[in-house]
Amino acid sequence: MQKISLKKIDLDVFSETLSNGLKVYIVPKKEVNNIYATFTTDFGSNDIEFIPNGKQDYIKVPLGITHFLEHKMFEQEDGTDAFNFFGERGSDANANTNNIKTTYLFSGPNFFEDNINFLLDYVQSPYFTDENVEKEKGIIIQEMKMYQDDPYSKLYDAILDATFINNKTKYPIIGTEESVNSITKEDLYDCYNTFYHPSNMVLVITGNVDPEEVIKIVSANQDNKKFKKEQKIDIKEYDEPNEVAIKKKVISANINLPKVSITYKINLKNIKNIPIRKKLLYLSILFDVKFGVTSLINEQMREQKILSSGIDVSSVDADSHILFILMGETNKETEFLDAIKKEMLDLNIIESELERKKKTIISSMIYMSDSITRINHKVIGDYIKYGNIIENNYDEVKSLNYEELNDFIKQLDTSNYTIVVEDK
Repeated sequence: MQKISLKKIDLDVFSETLSNGLKVYIVPKKEVNNIYATFTTDFGSNDIEFIPNGKQDYIKVPLGITHFLEHKMFEQEDGTDAFNFFGERGSDANANTNNIKTTYLFSGPNFFEDNINFLLDYVQSPYFTDENVEKEKGIIIQEMKMYQDDPYSKLYDAILDATFINNKTKYPIIGTEESVNSITKEDLYDCYNTFYHPSNMVLVITGNVDPEEVIKIVSANQDNKKFKKEQKIDIKEYDEPNEVAIKKKVISANINLPKVSITYKINLKNIKNIPIRKKLLYLSILFDVKFGVTSLINEQMREQKILSSGIDVSSVDADSHILFILMGETNKETEFLDAIKKEMLDLNIIESELERKKKTIISSMIYMSDSITRINHKVIGDYIKYGNIIENNYDEVKSLNYEELNDFIKQLDTSNYTIVVEDK
């Protein structure tokens, strides 16, 4: 077992790769009375064109199949209800799907051996039939309609559709009614057999556990199962242009006040001589200083009655491009957009602002070390995005400097943006 020490935050990550390729990461915290466990596959809603395990040609599966598969994993052939199983042991269970991964989880202080064995067993026991697949379609379409009735979800989906051209992030994770209705059990098995192999998955356990005991339990569980031979997964890649798909889009929703958004599509790969994680940090700091809760533009727009509340700032990391979404509820669309565009013409900040944000990020990292949930998410995120655990986040933040920031700003291209307005 290997040990990785996360610098300056007093955490050790223990790791082991089992004989079937499953990666196991354990972060013990004896002072907490809880355990948080996640079982994640490197399979998200963007992965819709790939060569299935055991085949030679690319297939294209329906949009939303990753989320559909997540739902179906909870249905077991013997009728066991996963939520009841965990609930009877005083634990919570859940699952979630995003563009790049699918995660199954439980949290609870007791019955760890029962819980971890059941988590591994139900995720590694697919049971798809024509009947249960058809039954699930109606459930998911009802969920889809609920999202479509939510103004924020509707606006967010419209922004992604207007921004991306080829990147599959443009499509809703849940899919469309047409795509969901087209899903078959064969589609599900193609996805499962390709992406749910142990070598494409990671098990992360944080909390009051003993690493040696965890590895013993997990290894025994996996040794009792047979898996197909590990195969490199071939996923079709797409080139994403820097331009946006649609310059301006107007959608309707049941709202009282219009929501106006401007989304900047930024290609960080064009910025040279700065490591990618530092680029992400610099970009986040810039948008926080310029448009965050304490920014001057926020204060000015409230004083001028352009906004009743502040600017909503969010970001989307979509591999080749980063989106920064600036949104406000306003009847003064032109004034709002003009103020944002004017601010974007000068992204320079003073050195003291950089140093202040560095301290805020470091404080957040220290706070993270007290939360077994946030620690777990950090480990998953590092593994899925980088293939290993980043142990020097603290040093990276400390190394941010004003000269490099100015070099970053000079290379930054913010000319590509889309405007999406949601009105009555």
